[in-house]
Amino acid sequence: MFDLVRLSVNVDHVATVRQARRGDEPDPVRAAHEAEMGGADGITVHLREDRRHIQDDDVARLRELTRSKFNLEMAATDEMVRVAREVKPQTAMLVPEGREEVTTEGGLDVRGQLARMKDVVARIKDAGIITSAFLDPEIGQIDAAAEAGFDVVEIHTGPYAHAWAHARGDFLDQRLTRELRTIEDAGQLIRERAMRFNAGHALNYLNVQPIAAIEGVEELHIGHAIVSRAVLVGMKEAVREMKRLMRDAAAWRAATGR
Repeated sequence: MFDLVRLSVNVDHVATVRQARRGDEPDPVRAAHEAEMGGADGITVHLREDRRHIQDDDVARLRELTRSKFNLEMAATDEMVRVAREVKPQTAMLVPEGREEVTTEGGLDVRGQLARMKDVVARIKDAGIITSAFLDPEIGQIDAAAEAGFDVVEIHTGPYAHAWAHARGDFLDQRLTRELRTIEDAGQLIRERAMRFNAGHALNYLNVQPIAAIEGVEELHIGHAIVSRAVLVGMKEAVREMKRLMRDAAAWRAATGR
């Protein structure tokens, strides 16, 4: 049976536009409200070490004013653990972070730093916060996430998105088919390990439906595509359009036989 997948809207790049002029607009909090009015089930922001877009004050205001679920993306550092324990988002998602990257590239290495991850997860969960790991769809990393005590795994969909762009969405392309199947298999393993299965990264209005149609996926995190669309049609309409596509994912699956 197909369950409607939830949508968490990442408003980081609203802050990117604001920071370009070091002013006070556009305000990511107002963008979050518009996203909720358009049907967003959650709001996501990434408070980076270099504070390149989202600022500490944004996080505090979003935690207070967001009416849907608030998800804080963060590196597994002592500073960010302190921030999470103080702000108390509903969910804290641990991601890798590099100063030179434009956006998060690749999943978190839980297996290679398991002792550290166990400690960080325990400290976050001690504050009553659901913990999530952003992972590549690899068996070893998923097993390590379960051992570390994560509640949720969000699978990195970037390679799938790149394959979609290369194949123009044609599933006769073996690379695209392989990337989608890898995410499907990872999702099944996550659920078998008693964790929640989410997905995100580089999803857009063209490639979202096959991911939204995967059995057991509970939530998609989408930011750049929605913010980009919002420049043209407004945030509420941009979110509504994405939600419609996700809602129609079951029909896409029936039509394609996937």
